[in-house]
Amino acid sequence: MTSSPAVHSIGVIGAGAVGQAVTGALVVTGLCRDLLIASRTSEQAAALAADLADMCAATGSPVHPRPARSVDMLGCQAVVVAARVSFTNNLSQDVRMGGARANAPAIRGIGAALRGHTGTLLMVTNPVDLMSQLVAETSGCTRVFGIGCSLDTARYRLTLARMLDVPLHAVEGRVIGEHGDAAVVCTSSTTVHGSPLDVPVKQVRDELANRPRRISAGVGRTRTGPAGAVLSALRLALGVEDGTVELSAPYQDGWLGIPLRFTAGRPVPCIPHLDDDEARQLDTAYIKLRAAYQVLRGDQPDPHSTVRTP
Repeated sequence: MTSSPAVHSIGVIGAGAVGQAVTGALVVTGLCRDLLIASRTSEQAAALAADLADMCAATGSPVHPRPARSVDMLGCQAVVVAARVSFTNNLSQDVRMGGARANAPAIRGIGAALRGHTGTLLMVTNPVDLMSQLVAETSGCTRVFGIGCSLDTARYRLTLARMLDVPLHAVEGRVIGEHGDAAVVCTSSTTVHGSPLDVPVKQVRDELANRPRRISAGVGRTRTGPAGAVLSALRLALGVEDGTVELSAPYQDGWLGIPLRFTAGRPVPCIPHLDDDEARQLDTAYIKLRAAYQVLRGDQPDPHSTVRTP
């Protein structure tokens, strides 16, 4: 645990499963001094802050959790958005897209509350690529990132390491594009112990699709994996350490998951070499997400009209 927090204050919006995992990770690592928590109700935020305060007392963490409102987080160095609206998802494919219409009003409200924020906004809410672009547009913030492809990359490396029975650190490879069905697995630049690998693409894709489903079926939804991706991204975006991570960010005139190399908190895109098929896949992801965002803004009819909020 960090005895002297590297960051003054971090805000987390959303006290559900992922919000709880994120705030718990921040307490354990001691990354920040002040931890502001906002939720759908003030009672939820206060309850989570109290539970985390107990955790701090038990572990000696230097973090000070407290309930807040989204608007109170304007002075935070980073704000994590993990808010999620209850809705019925009838999609069997493109499942993450099912939350677009349901979550968009809440994300617009959060963006309005954070207008003028000059720190980092980190989006967790799905569909993360669309919600990242939406909160950037409504807030006017210039440092907005979504965590989707960073988690996909972690799962990809873990999958290969287990298939090949090698240490995780021996695997280098990335997943970019969409955090969803249009994800691009960069097999042509994947290496193991520095050597190229003939990646079993179908087996890998099946595992990447089925892994979150298995987790959700067993414990309700993924939570600690996304929290780990949030923590890693925060350390880079806040300049605590340097490195590269795959985050949703502006790409041409849309948003995509792309590798960003952070140096002292400043990101520079660094898309790896892609073969022809991977380049086509990335173009497909870009076109898909751009069209989906136009739908979200009401520019075109909504193809996901079966998604209903209760």
